[in-house]
Parts: sequence; C-alpha cells; structure tokens
Amino acid sequence: MKFNLGAKTILMVYRYLDRIADAIDRLIERRALNSFYVGVLGNNDNSIYSVADYIINLSERKIKLINLKILIDMALEDCHILSSQILIEKFMDNEKSFDIAKRHNLSERTYFRRLNEALDNFSSSLCKLGFCENKLLDYISSEKWIMEVYNRLICAKNEDNVVIDSFRLNKLAEG
Repeated sequence: MKFNLGAKTILMVYRYLDRIADAIDRLIERRALNSFYVGVLGNNDNSIYSVADYIINLSERKIKLINLKILIDMALEDCHILSSQILIEKFMDNEKSFDIAKRHNLSERTYFRRLNEALDNFSSSLCKLGFCENKLLDYISSEKWIMEVYNRLICAKNEDNVVIDSFRLNKLAEG
C-alpha cells in the first residue's frame, strides 16, 4: 500500500466543500453590503480597494474548493465501481467498516484489502489527472482546515508506527 494521506484527506473533507463554498458566498455578500459604509466612516479597512481585494480572495478560494470537488469526482469516476463505492461509504458517508463489509458481502480482512486497493487506485487516478501527492498537497496547502485534517492523519500514522515499533521491541525483549 502506498502512503495515501493526501488522497484520504481530500476524501474526508469532500462532504464539507459545498458548505464551505456556501459560507464563502455569505461572507462575500455580507462584506459587499457592508461596503456601503466606506464613505460614511472613512475607515481604511473598508476602503473600496480592501473590500474588492477581500471579495477577490474569497472568490478565488471558492473556485479552488469547487475545483477540488470536481477533481475528487473525476478521480472517483476513473476508479472501479466497487472501489468508488467503498471510498464514498468510508470517507464521505463516514460509515463503519463493519457495515460496509457486510453490505458488500466481504469478510473484514477482504474489506480492508479492498479499501487499501481503492485508495491506491484513487491516488493513481489523481496522478493521471496531474495531482500526485506533492502537487495535491501544494494545491490544498492554503486551506488550513484541510491541512489540519492532513496533519491529524500524519499523527495517527506516526502513533500507529510507534505502537507497532513498541510491539516489535516487546517481542524482541521476550524472544
């Protein structure tokens, strides 16, 4: 299995992308309506330039999030149908592994093998679309909330490695 933390990250945040885009629309509208007070208050924070810059930055952020959603959709379409279903149910619908395995009539062990294969296929599809791990991380790096999910996955991976390493050390000490 490859190191698919970028792929896992964007799958996990997929369900929030529409909500964030809608929130950005509301922020833009609120800031545009409040820009009426530019002349009255004479406040530099509410100058035409700062309002326009704020709206442009938020619009670009929204475009980036929409493009990320489209990228995920395209990569999922490129995957095998069972792989796509497993990824959607696991990461987007946040269903339990046991329930997904039961629904697809898979043993738990086979389910986890299929999940790892699905992640590898999804990562390969992202690479075909020009978004290998480094490019993907560069693309999402400006979204702090997405990077927080990514960093939590790194911490979880490192904790798993520490547990595995301590298990090996205990086995060596016993043996």
